[in-house]
Amino acid sequence: MLYPINTKTRTIQSLNGVWRFKQGNHDPETVLDSNEVMVVPTSFNDVIVEKDKRSYIGDSWYEVDIVIPKLEDQEELALRFGSVTHLGKVYVNGKYLGEHKGGYTPFEFSIPEEFYQEDSVRLTVCVNNELNYTTLPVGNYVEEVQEDGKIHKKVLENFDFYNYAGIHRNVHLIKRPKNHIKDIVITSQLSDDLSEAKIDVTVKSVEVVDRISVSIFDEQNRLVGKSENGCIVLQHPRLWEVLDAYLYTARVELWLNGELLDTYTEPFGIRSVNVKNGQFFINNKPFYFKGFGKHEDTYINGRGLNEAANLMDLNLLKNIGANSFRTSHYPYSEEMMRLADRMGIVVVDEIPAVGLFQEFSASLDLLGNGEKPKNTWEVMQTKAAHEQVIDELIARDKNHPSVVMWVVANEPASHEVGARAYFEPLIEQMKTADPQHRPVTLVNIMLATPDKDEVMDLVDVISLNRYYGWYVHHGDLVKAEQGLREELQEWQRLYPDKPILMTEYGADTLPGLQSMWDIPYTEGYQVDYYETNHRVFDEIPNLVGEQVWNFADFETNVMLIRVKGNHKGLFSRNREPKQVIREIKKRWTSISDYHYKSK
Repeated sequence: MLYPINTKTRTIQSLNGVWRFKQGNHDPETVLDSNEVMVVPTSFNDVIVEKDKRSYIGDSWYEVDIVIPKLEDQEELALRFGSVTHLGKVYVNGKYLGEHKGGYTPFEFSIPEEFYQEDSVRLTVCVNNELNYTTLPVGNYVEEVQEDGKIHKKVLENFDFYNYAGIHRNVHLIKRPKNHIKDIVITSQLSDDLSEAKIDVTVKSVEVVDRISVSIFDEQNRLVGKSENGCIVLQHPRLWEVLDAYLYTARVELWLNGELLDTYTEPFGIRSVNVKNGQFFINNKPFYFKGFGKHEDTYINGRGLNEAANLMDLNLLKNIGANSFRTSHYPYSEEMMRLADRMGIVVVDEIPAVGLFQEFSASLDLLGNGEKPKNTWEVMQTKAAHEQVIDELIARDKNHPSVVMWVVANEPASHEVGARAYFEPLIEQMKTADPQHRPVTLVNIMLATPDKDEVMDLVDVISLNRYYGWYVHHGDLVKAEQGLREELQEWQRLYPDKPILMTEYGADTLPGLQSMWDIPYTEGYQVDYYETNHRVFDEIPNLVGEQVWNFADFETNVMLIRVKGNHKGLFSRNREPKQVIREIKKRWTSISDYHYKSK
């Protein structure tokens, strides 16, 4: 799906701002009668002060009046949403336009022509944040009967982050030609010596046109190639490199009967990605991931778009020598992806397939409820949602040079019977859908040890979330080091040709908490924890990267082991550094982005 931009033939109007707001029942054919308002985009949870409204599960109604611009005969209007979490139903003047299920990818609906002569119309959006065993992420949905007989809906998250909800990203009114560019797919094939790039630009239009013109410009806006069959060969191209980004721009034009119908510009980078001999290669050079799992999580905004926070995070990331992040545990905003392209930050792109482990909540509940565990793959009914989010993420992010790998799921029950039958077709779908054929991985949970996992032979990279010294051998770094070393050696023995990426490792740390001894939650323990892990990492030839969990502390649901959120961040939630940052910076600035683990 094309990102909304203004061009000679398109006009983009932001609908962000203050909307009317109400939780509960509402008839969209009537004006939203409420004295409450809500900012778009943001999470409603951290803007509303009342406890019950903050944790409300069900329908939340948003409404705003929009002006209808003047249109020519061959023009149309569309409404585009960057994301609505988790189900969005859209109405104009009470007329139902459609709905989108899934809280992290964009969608759009055309405004019917019957409204084009109006001065203004009423845009109403119903946002529902229920999660269950058919959705991604997975939630444990329950209904409780209260003393007054009313039903109270609850979602017990089957994941370790807060279920923020709302209109989370930009909303735009788009004026464009009826016969317009629907999609652009850009792929590049580099010669073995990287001296030549064959650029293929595939364009999809709504209707047939006479001519599709493609022009390629460099960063100085100089024309470097032009074609009408979509194929352009560049000699000695400037490559998109890690922390040294270079972006070309493809300008696409649709022509009919000698007239320009539509035009759009798409930035792209030229680089190669492949996996072989236990290494991960970018532009034929073995790459070493240094970075983080992150969250879209800031004070007040919650999971809502915060472009200033995005830039600050990437500036902090680069400052300490990092080069990458994973979009844990859902697709991040399009604005963040475009920023990573411009700044040369490598992205491991993940769909919201988190919570695919029926026992997850029980494993974090220290008290337990005594229920007999069930097999995940007999309980979950997420296949349809999984197929949808794979297609939507790749459709959105396929042209980003920063994206070097896809994640089909985070910490599923890949050790339970049925995991292989579930994931094999999804991994194949991911590989087939991507026009660039990037590597695919699955992020492995600690219980899915080498002797129990059923799916790692299907993926290109072994991605591991491991917490030796925290959830395993808590507070005992000697045993933690031994356990981590033995497991990594076993993964390497089983899959000698596959790279290993540590996608999570970390220890909760409270800023300012100190001790003379190795006491968990202290800043000193966090320093020792990472030193122990890194000592092992450097012994494993196939280990091609380390992504700390987490970049910054973040909000979670209420649990016994969570004190106002998860505190595994190297930065606090307001981005103040913890003691360990100095040690991480020393390590990462001494590790080169390329050739660190050359064989």
